[in-house]
Amino acid sequence: MKNEYIVRGIHCKECSRDIEEKFNQLTEDKDIHIDYEKRKAYIPEKVDMEQLKRVAAFEKVLLEPAHEHAASHEDIPDTHHGHTHSHSHEVNFSSGEKAARNMKIVFFINILFAVLEFIFGVLFNSAAILTDAVHDLGDGVSVGLAWFFQKISTKEPNQKYSFGHKRFSLLGALITGVVLLAGSFILILNTLPRLFNPEPVHYEGMFWLALFAIAANGYSAWLMSKGTSANESMMNLHMLEDVLGWIGVLVVSVVVRFTEWYVLDPLLSLAIAGFIIWQTWPQFKSTAEIFLDAVPQELDKKKIEQQITDISGVHALSHLHLWSIDGEEHALAVTISIEKLTLEEQEDVKEQIRQIVAPYNITHTTVELVHDSERILN
Repeated sequence: MKNEYIVRGIHCKECSRDIEEKFNQLTEDKDIHIDYEKRKAYIPEKVDMEQLKRVAAFEKVLLEPAHEHAASHEDIPDTHHGHTHSHSHEVNFSSGEKAARNMKIVFFINILFAVLEFIFGVLFNSAAILTDAVHDLGDGVSVGLAWFFQKISTKEPNQKYSFGHKRFSLLGALITGVVLLAGSFILILNTLPRLFNPEPVHYEGMFWLALFAIAANGYSAWLMSKGTSANESMMNLHMLEDVLGWIGVLVVSVVVRFTEWYVLDPLLSLAIAGFIIWQTWPQFKSTAEIFLDAVPQELDKKKIEQQITDISGVHALSHLHLWSIDGEEHALAVTISIEKLTLEEQEDVKEQIRQIVAPYNITHTTVELVHDSERILN
């Protein structure tokens, strides 16, 4: 009979195999199995779980019974903002390699479509199409960079990057945000003169190009919606904005077909640019905060501090640091004062802290213990 555990803190198949091997050193039958794709461990009941948890703690891996994992998340509020809203507190089973592959597809779609937009934007004399052409070209460049950084982010930790390369994904998201914001402001400046001097547009060509664009960008948005990283989230926002923009072009082409309201074309261009700025800024700000080691928005530092100090034997804590590694997985470092406990009791305190922070997707914990039997620390 085997029990099922959720495994946190494993980032590659090789790490999974290494930890599985170390776990199996504790059992004669070597029948502990870790499923990397599902992030689950299957452990026989006869295994000494205290020993196993010590090995897991040493390897910065957390084991949580699957049934307790589901129950523990019921009381955790979903307070995500910005690009982290889709992550919740569930174990992340996404693959960095799959994300890189999807970004590669979206990159080629954007570059090809940007070239087509420039051609047809000139032929149809449409500021909205030319605006989106520049936007899609920026998208293509930023997606290419995001793809490049996403591939780097899947690399394993080494001597230089001890936490791994996952923050390169954040770097890709930041660059994408800069391209979107800067490009939108430039497009607004270039479109304003045309607002006061509207010109006729080729509405029929706009109509058919819009239908094609909605399909292409809709497919790209669908691909990016499958990911959970900041990089993929920003890309998904790109694609959704493009879909909405082209729906606007479709509507304008129909209206202009029956009227001569050519001013709708530059108005739509300004609306698209404004909407991009409005949607991009919060995500850019959130990603920048993660990059600068701010406390993740979904974590309540005071609540976590209270939960730790409520542990029996803990007098006080200091230097509680919370930060995010990549917007999905978080880390904690804390110093706590305790009574003069036995080694087993000290390990139990550490284990309780790991269990307290596990529902918040804090997978890296560093706990320093300071003996304080006189209770002089506070």
